[in-house]
Amino acid sequence: MKPSPLNEQLEECLFGGKAASLAAATRAHLPVPAGVALPIGFVDAVAAGDAEARHQLAAIFRTLGAPLVARSSAVGEDSKEATFAGQYVTRLNLRSEPQLIDAVLAISDSARSPSALAYRERLRLAREPKMGVVIQHLVDADTAGVLFSRNPINGSEELVIEAAWGLGESVVAGLLTPDRFRLKPDGAVVERNAGLKDIAIRIDPDGGTHEIEVPDRLAHMLCLDDHQLAALHALLQRCDEVFAGGHDLEWAFAGDRLYLLQRRTLTAIPNPAAAAADREGTR
Repeated sequence: MKPSPLNEQLEECLFGGKAASLAAATRAHLPVPAGVALPIGFVDAVAAGDAEARHQLAAIFRTLGAPLVARSSAVGEDSKEATFAGQYVTRLNLRSEPQLIDAVLAISDSARSPSALAYRERLRLAREPKMGVVIQHLVDADTAGVLFSRNPINGSEELVIEAAWGLGESVVAGLLTPDRFRLKPDGAVVERNAGLKDIAIRIDPDGGTHEIEVPDRLAHMLCLDDHQLAALHALLQRCDEVFAGGHDLEWAFAGDRLYLLQRRTLTAIPNPAAAAADREGTR
């Protein structure tokens, strides 16, 4: 199969879980950055050195234009059974055709890393992975982070948002203590807790990213205001209309514009009653 734009209906078995989810969000007019999905067979052809596949990949770069991000989209990834969080490679700020080709090769290789294969074995999944790739415009974020539709600690019915300055990889990778917000299901804010955001990940003009030191005043200042929290709550409500189950979202603000970067099914959430019983038992 050939690469397909993210505004088309994409089958998970051919393009992987992330591509199928982002395509559904794009067709529902959620604010997903424009991009292209590479099917599994195409990624395998690029990895095997197929000249025509690499020529098509270079053409995708010329069509989309820099900067780009390439993310894994394996079959079974971001599913309710297996998220594969942190197992596969993401490449940010790709600014040339060779950088894009190298990114696809790195993502393909990451599917067979020892840790990824061990993860598959632990979950009793088929040993041989099937890896697609999503290529999108990179959002040069002012603030970014994650949003959970339920509290991941105790399973309670509230939204939890974690945020920091710059690209969201600082939050996802646990490089800092992000700001933390809790919202009721109706969007009312019940907690604002400033973290220590002493670094930010920014894009490098030559490609890739680098860490910068955040001034002390900003490091301790909340990076989201009420208007942005309301926008995130509205985005979650729109996701409820498109996807079943709970949501684990990655998002970014560039100026006043909010983008949906990834949507996963929320997994491994504790039962609130069980969590309460555990707390009671420790008293």
